[in-house]
Amino acid sequence: MDYVYGPGRNHLFVPGPVNIPEPVLRAMNRNNEDYRSPAVPAMTKTLLEDVKKIFKTTSGTPFMIPTTGTGAWESALTNTLSPGDRIVSFLIGQFSLLWIDQQQRLKFNVDVVESEWGQGANLDVLESKIAEDTAHTIKAICIVHNETATGVTNNLAKVRKILDNYMHPALFLVDGVSSICALDFRMDEWGVDVALTGSQKALSLPTGIGIVCASPKALEASKTAKSVRVFFDWNDYLKFYKLGTYWPYTPSIQLLYGLRTALDLVFEEGLDNVIARHSRLGKATRLAVEAWGLKNCTQSEEWVSDTVTAVLVPPYIDSTEIVKRAWKRYNLSLGLGLNKIAGKVFRIGHLGNLNELQLLGCLAGVEMVLKDVGYPVKLGSGVAAASAYFQNNTPLIPSRI
Repeated sequence: MDYVYGPGRNHLFVPGPVNIPEPVLRAMNRNNEDYRSPAVPAMTKTLLEDVKKIFKTTSGTPFMIPTTGTGAWESALTNTLSPGDRIVSFLIGQFSLLWIDQQQRLKFNVDVVESEWGQGANLDVLESKIAEDTAHTIKAICIVHNETATGVTNNLAKVRKILDNYMHPALFLVDGVSSICALDFRMDEWGVDVALTGSQKALSLPTGIGIVCASPKALEASKTAKSVRVFFDWNDYLKFYKLGTYWPYTPSIQLLYGLRTALDLVFEEGLDNVIARHSRLGKATRLAVEAWGLKNCTQSEEWVSDTVTAVLVPPYIDSTEIVKRAWKRYNLSLGLGLNKIAGKVFRIGHLGNLNELQLLGCLAGVEMVLKDVGYPVKLGSGVAAASAYFQNNTPLIPSRI
């Protein structure tokens, strides 16, 4: 039973953790097992092969670490860089801010490129820095693909193009926590050296697995990187990969079975279909926001996110009250505005194992909450806009054709 009970299901529309599908819940409902038995290494081998597919890589080496996205960040940094290394990192919202804080605390020389919250990474500044860096003092570019605080998605292909145009050898490190397996992500094609995600986002699992994927170039860098690492050391994993046992320490058996089922669901739907579904969900949400007469925090169409929408509210409304009211009255969970935009936005998460009708329920709930807090929304306006879009653009379910 819920710690604070509410009738029916909680409508979970934060941008992570997300709804867990019933097949995944059933797969995780099992006893513990000996992870040194033949069964768990055999399953782990298939998982390592299959997680590469969601990164769209054939050459990358994945690591499934019992941690959160924050731990995956640390793994990416400490395995490839040394204290004092110069890195360029983009501050565009709360989660990029937190990654930069980690980078600084790990004693890297962080060259911060800051943009107004609601804008994407300033890649013109990056190009200037790369062009000037003929001595190749910049060792890595760190960027959040999808900034969950503001609903901003960055152009990774353009970052790669800049590096290639100047033949710059900097490592390309990407936080894909709220993008991988939901947005278009191409590790090999875009030359990403380290990409990472978390199990509680698009994979629709509980929190607890930080999945990091390293390119051959990143693995080579790890041989000379002097940052201290123990729990997150890739070398420990690689030793056990060679032994065929895979785990340097105890994994969560339940999460591994859940991941197996979650990947099976993704592949049954088709990864490209999953990405297209998220595109529909994002577009419908933005149409609803427009119908309500409100604005998206994201300041340009080129940066809009298909996994989360941050909605700006009028100055006479505290968005925190919208989030509180939604949970207390309608059993609807929305995302708070964070840090600089606290009280100014609320966030609608639309990622993971989620369909059109579920999102329409959320949008109906948001309309009622907006009415509750004194915003003159026309009930049904956003739902109608989203419904019309879905009715014209939703294909047949692939497995039911």
